[in-house]
Amino acid sequence: MLLDLLRTIASTVLDILPIAVILLFFQLVVLRRPVPHLPQVLLGSVYVVLGLGLFLFGLEYALFPIGESMARQLTAPDFIGDPADWTRHGWTYLFAFAIGFSTTIAEPSLIAVAMKARDVSGGAVSAWGLRLAVAFGVALSLVVGTHRIVTGTPLHFYMIAGYVIVIVQTMFAPKMIVPLAYDSGGVTTSTVTVPLVAALGLGLASTVPGRSAVLDGFGLVALASLFPMITVMGYAQFVAWQSRHEPDTLPQDGERKDAP
Repeated sequence: MLLDLLRTIASTVLDILPIAVILLFFQLVVLRRPVPHLPQVLLGSVYVVLGLGLFLFGLEYALFPIGESMARQLTAPDFIGDPADWTRHGWTYLFAFAIGFSTTIAEPSLIAVAMKARDVSGGAVSAWGLRLAVAFGVALSLVVGTHRIVTGTPLHFYMIAGYVIVIVQTMFAPKMIVPLAYDSGGVTTSTVTVPLVAALGLGLASTVPGRSAVLDGFGLVALASLFPMITVMGYAQFVAWQSRHEPDTLPQDGERKDAP
């Protein structure tokens, strides 16, 4: 394990090296200025390398095996009976929903986007409301994705139908929420969510009879980036509808109901 950790860190250094070369080139050659706060930059770079290396090492030894193991246990014939019968996968759907919701709530990129959206909008966009809407979208996408794997339905049917809904929603949703909804779909495909989602899909496809890990195991991440756009715009449309149908003021005793 120690050798694997050292190999992972060395591979991380090679992956980050092109980024460092580009930044140094523009800083020293194009801008012709020294690197500000060089000691802090070097120390931060060491932290980045160690953090990414440990994270990738943890994925390989913890998150991927756990996700695949849970998928296999939940779809084992001695637990559910016939794995090919989609009606017997209630616990699998529940696990997919729970893991999608919890990992998205903890997604650092989503937290950053939600805080920035709250600050830029002056509080009009709730950070927690956005995070919950995105998390519900990812959770729903994993339920649909696991159902697709169990039944063997082609992925493009779901993607076409989903993007048709997104296009229709875009025409009716509040304009300020549309770009944020699109970005919310992208931030779900990040560090915490993707490993467990990929492991769930691969484990499920390798357990259900007649499914291919290559053809059926992938695609959950694509759905996880699609459904949050639907739920975020749906959340904004619901809030807008609710605000239109709520009375501005309640009439007091003795006042006319049509009084301004």
